[in-house]
This record gives sequence, structure tokens and C-alpha cells, in this order.
Amino acid sequence: FFNFGNMDGKALKLKQLLLEVNQIESEEMLLSLSKDMDPLVLIETVIVPIMNEIGEGWEDGTIALSQVYMSGKIIESWIDKILPPGESIAKNQPRIGIAVLEDYHLLGKRIIYSLLKASGLELYDYGHISVSDLVEKIIDDELEVILISTLMLPSALKIKELKDSLTETNNNVKIIVGGAPFRFDNQLWKDVGADNMATGASEIIAIINEMMEGKS
Repeated sequence: FFNFGNMDGKALKLKQLLLEVNQIESEEMLLSLSKDMDPLVLIETVIVPIMNEIGEGWEDGTIALSQVYMSGKIIESWIDKILPPGESIAKNQPRIGIAVLEDYHLLGKRIIYSLLKASGLELYDYGHISVSDLVEKIIDDELEVILISTLMLPSALKIKELKDSLTETNNNVKIIVGGAPFRFDNQLWKDVGADNMATGASEIIAIINEMMEGKS
């Protein structure tokens, strides 16, 4: 899975420390790696693939849910310490929200939120939310973009319900989705009515930059 040259061994070691729930050594290794690599690059090229592998291990029964949960908590704690607060990326950035739609796995959203904030974007964070409540938030906050992170397929399929509800209200918010179900089926994002699918923060930023250029 990993293809980072001399990072292979370090990435595998970090994964093992996370699975052992060794918070002290995990954070020491993360801090060490962040001295040699930009934290945003480290997250996208090392942390996200590791967490994807851990999530896949849970799905195939080789990794316990407790290991997935604790690995996520360790990474979240490190992200809070290492990522700097961002400056507003531009005065004409679209109004953006991020949510987990009836899915209790929040790490993916947490990583994307932190990366986008560190990159200078301002976002409304709705956390774990139902379809009906999210429709209200989108309307009340006059969102132009909603980012939805998913781990489980039922959550991904709920996006179709969200899209239908928004269509009924004539709301044109752009829906950008990401997460495991969309990586496994690269047509799923179209099937549920999303406008874009992104595999990481850099792709989301590129999509948003295109929107900003269109508005200028």
C-alpha cells in the first residue's frame, strides 16, 4: 500500500504503534516525522493511507473496532497540536460546511476539516447530523458548498435523500463527497447525486478554487 521510498519502514512502524494503542511512542514518532516533512503533506501522504488501511482491516475483520477508534483519537490529538490556525484564504471564498451524515465515524471529517482550516478556508462544522437537520443548516447558513465525509455505505446512500430534499427547496448548494464507499465504487458519487468526489483535501481545495475563479 505504501510507496514513500524511505518512508515505507517508518509508515509501517507508525501503523503498528497505533494498532498497539501506544500513544506516547506514536506521538513521538509523529512529531519526529513532522520535523522533516510539512505536516499537511505528512497527513495526506502518510497518515491518511495508514488510517485507510486500519479502516479496511476493521472491515475485513483483522482489526478490532477499539483499535480503529483509539488510532483515530491519537491522530486527532496530534493534529490539534501540530496544525497551525489558518488565515482566511480569500474574501470571496464560498460559504462552506462539512458534516458526517448519520455516520458515527468522525475521523475522516476531522482530518479534512483540520487540513482545510490550516490551508486558510473557513468552514461551518456540523459534526454528526441527520439529513433533515443538515438541510436546515444549509438553508439557514446560505451554504454554497457542503462537504460530506463517509465511512459506511448506508451513510453514503443517505446523500441521495439529501440531494432530493435540497432539490425540492430549489437549493443549488454543491455537494462534495469523500470516503471509503466512494473509493470502492468510483461511480457512486454520481449515483447519489453529488456534484464532485474528492479523495483528499488538496482535491477539495482545487474544486473550491475553480468555484472562486468562476465567481471572480
